[in-house]
Amino acid sequence: MSKRSKACEISQKVKEEVWLRDNKSCIFCKRYVPKTYANAHYIKRSHGGLGIPKNVVTACPQCHYEEDHGQHTKEYEKKMKEYLQSKYEDWNEEELIYKKY
Repeated sequence: MSKRSKACEISQKVKEEVWLRDNKSCIFCKRYVPKTYANAHYIKRSHGGLGIPKNVVTACPQCHYEEDHGQHTKEYEKKMKEYLQSKYEDWNEEELIYKKY
């Protein structure tokens, strides 16, 4: 696995932290979901989005699918950004992207 892939992967420890932070629920529809659904990147993995709590939210399968496949994308992005900013006083989008150097 490359360094970038490893940095963008969401570890079980991060999933646990995010799931608890998000009250074990999808941040969009508020439905309870298992811990495995703490896996939605704000900055997508394909764009170098790190697998860190400040870049990850809990999303149910339906909301995650809709967000990933362009349904209500701007709405979801806005909600994710506002949500993460509310959870982290020092949240900075620039720090969520993998940088090789």
